[in-house]
Amino acid sequence: MIDPVEKVDEDGPVLITCEHATQRMPPGWRWPDEDRWLEGTHWAFDLGAREIALELAEAMRIGAVLSRWSRLIVDPNRPEDSPTLFRERAEGRPVHLNTTHLDDEERARRIEKLLRPYHAEVDDRVRGSGARTLFSVHSFTPEYEGEVRTLEVGVLYDLDEDLARRLAQHLADTGMRVALNEPYSGAAGMMYSVDRHARRHGRRCVEIEVRQDLAVDPVFRARLVARLADFFGG
Repeated sequence: MIDPVEKVDEDGPVLITCEHATQRMPPGWRWPDEDRWLEGTHWAFDLGAREIALELAEAMRIGAVLSRWSRLIVDPNRPEDSPTLFRERAEGRPVHLNTTHLDDEERARRIEKLLRPYHAEVDDRVRGSGARTLFSVHSFTPEYEGEVRTLEVGVLYDLDEDLARRLAQHLADTGMRVALNEPYSGAAGMMYSVDRHARRHGRRCVEIEVRQDLAVDPVFRARLVARLADFFGG
């Protein structure tokens, strides 16, 4: 059995998830030589997101569930019928992992062995947790398709607008540049994983997107984590 998650076994008012925590490949898979350029990039994982998730879990003594494998092998933040469940292009170049090396049998194998077990683990954890809130941690690039992003933290939501607005204001009060449903929108399905499990179990959920140059900066992370712990622990 391939373990789909990295876990922090604590319980508390919040349960953290991190769907794009790592660029590792699971046992039995490897990066094609043609795709080596993707290693270390945002296409393979969300830089800094794992550190934020684990540092917040430690600060608050709360639980966390993090995906153990690269989003490129299969993306746990997408439904099974999503056209980007297996991303085929990055920066205009083919992702050979998901073109040359992906047929119907391989697609089914990844869904069965990697995607569904991840969601089963999260579902079990939410069901057994006392957490009222699910909090997902992601990061975004400082520049995308030639556009420089000055936003520092995005707060994504769908149903739980009041929670998201209060969190966004709490972060903005420290001088952080914060926006709701930017640079992606939770209302447009871009927080699929945490929203799916929150709805199923009657919990609230919210997601943050942290700009990656800040997410990898220990000084900014410490400031952000302290502010998040103050909000969720209050």
